Amino acid sequence: MASQNPLAAALERVIDPASGKGLISARRASVPRQSGGTVDAVIDVSGLDADARDAIEQHARAELLGLPGVEAVRVALTAERSAGPRLIAVASGKGGVGKSTVAANLAIALLHKGIRVGLVDADIYGPSQPRLLDADVKPEAHDGKLVPVQTKSGVPMLSLGQLVAPGQAVAWRGPMAGKALDQLVDAHWGAAEILIVDMPPGTGDVQLSMIQKHKPAAAVIVSTPQDLALIDAERAIDLFTKASVPIIGIVENMAGYACPKCGEISDPFGQGGAEAEAARLGLPFIGRIPLSIDIRKASDAGLPDAAQFAGIADAVERWLNPSAAASF
Repeated sequence: MASQNPLAAALERVIDPASGKGLISARRASVPRQSGGTVDAVIDVSGLDADARDAIEQHARAELLGLPGVEAVRVALTAERSAGPRLIAVASGKGGVGKSTVAANLAIALLHKGIRVGLVDADIYGPSQPRLLDADVKPEAHDGKLVPVQTKSGVPMLSLGQLVAPGQAVAWRGPMAGKALDQLVDAHWGAAEILIVDMPPGTGDVQLSMIQKHKPAAAVIVSTPQDLALIDAERAIDLFTKASVPIIGIVENMAGYACPKCGEISDPFGQGGAEAEAARLGLPFIGRIPLSIDIRKASDAGLPDAAQFAGIADAVERWLNPSAAASF
């Protein structure tokens, strides 16, 4: 396969010092992705020292840049996290699908199940969790690390929206955004077992920084039923899959609207598209959330109800603790 695909062949020429095999044969890397002139490569460097990691990154970058049509290379180095809470990324391929609402309500629903959970608003350029959880309070710092802000819902939370003035644009390049993300994740999370991470839409620098430095234990993908949203959701799934981040399942949001006067159900964004996409990709379908004025009002009020998200929380808990599946 490596000889048939120039991107794969380039990484196969980079040798894993632990096994003496090429990176793909050693299962340290999957086939890189190319979009235009930019190539994204994800390499697992677990168990390697800093010098070996640097050497692999430099060699991989040089091999890929030597290919025709490649103008830029982004290399994400991943490694197993040795301690701290496990990260569950809530992601989508595009904005406007209600990802942040799902993330906030999922965190609250997990808390109601007795799981010690925190929430990271990693949507650096469009943070909305301070409004959703009514926590527009600047966090304090202790020993050089941020202290999460406690919310009315009981879920501690950190967001860049708490660190910049309201309405201020965050016009940062990738490295600055990545550094801000580090501060949010590497905070004083105390006894938290799980961090729900509200990811920014798309598959750019912030997503690569999350994968490289804070590899999530798994991801939940959010999409509306419509075809345009599903196209972008598949890109997000592809990114996590290539980075060996398991997908817990797909959530279909804004699925059906019940008229408050007559009760008739309409489907302004289509019906069943995300469930069908999950079946096509062989992934679990873990929940359908309606387009509901009650959810919107609760979110705007800063105190999400989360009752309609209990089933999604069940699916996440089963993934986190498979031995508990028999109790459901």
